[in-house]
Amino acid sequence: MFEARRVTYSPAVTLVPTYECFNRCSYCNFRTDPHQDRWLSLEKAQQYLQQARQHGVIEALILSGEVHPHSSRRADWFQLIYDLCKLALSLGLLPHTNVGPLSEAEMSALRSVNVSMGLMVEQVTPSLLQDVHRYAPSKLPTVRLEQLEQAGRLQIPFTTGLLLGIGESEQDRWDTLDAIAACHDRWGHIQEVILQPHQPGSRQVQGYEPFVADALADFVTIAKQRLPPEIVIQIPPNLMDSQAYVLQAIANGARDLGGIGPLDEVNPDYPHPTAASLAQLLQSAGWELRPRLPIHKRYLDWLTDSLQTITRQWQQQVDAESHIWVER
Repeated sequence: MFEARRVTYSPAVTLVPTYECFNRCSYCNFRTDPHQDRWLSLEKAQQYLQQARQHGVIEALILSGEVHPHSSRRADWFQLIYDLCKLALSLGLLPHTNVGPLSEAEMSALRSVNVSMGLMVEQVTPSLLQDVHRYAPSKLPTVRLEQLEQAGRLQIPFTTGLLLGIGESEQDRWDTLDAIAACHDRWGHIQEVILQPHQPGSRQVQGYEPFVADALADFVTIAKQRLPPEIVIQIPPNLMDSQAYVLQAIANGARDLGGIGPLDEVNPDYPHPTAASLAQLLQSAGWELRPRLPIHKRYLDWLTDSLQTITRQWQQQVDAESHIWVER
């Protein structure tokens, strides 16, 4: 019997329109205060993207801090995000945007210049609003879950996930998985669920214990049991303190390692391993690491005609290099 022994990753470059954010999550190592950051220019972004294109990058991840929905600068912020997506497409890259909650009109507009989008649910328990999310208005569970519903209604391939170890209970984690599964059952649009362990960083306001690697590897098993089988479970290898636990998480059902690029902007204290080093690690356990697009094949028909053209070209290229069947 033969089985695809494959683990995927996305060759990605991250563009940050701005680090400023009106939320103040106490574990954050990413944000700066509003008006304290110089926004990314299209000229600088073009330099980054052109360099990335020469190094085999496929995905342009647009990752931003959040400008308040009622800010006078919201329209300029959104226009910059839209323009960055268009720029990435013009250079042959596939945009994936994760910039916090969006209105339906904003999300609909970005649908025309993105092959997929994402937003972490983190946790659905409201108890975190009394602690780590006390000063983070957009972290209301109802707001996060509505974004998943909105993406489903708009037929946007979507990535979401859990942040583990920020004060939630075991039951809270199960409830979050169940909420994601229920949304996917309605719309069929969730591509991947990221299981992201909290790891302490040098810029966070409060100190929290790390979510340990063996617990993450074990939680993959729970996620596999509670999520629909077509949803891919993603783990971040740079946030696991032992290669053995990366392999254990894969043995338990994780099948994707996320975007691999020069820097993890959300966790800058934890550099990404290289694709080459990950490939060597996986090969030692009988797995093969392969690149993927930021959109899964089954969603290609959801894209606009112009997005389908560039995406199918990339898919043909990746497929041509992905004959990786090995004997079980």
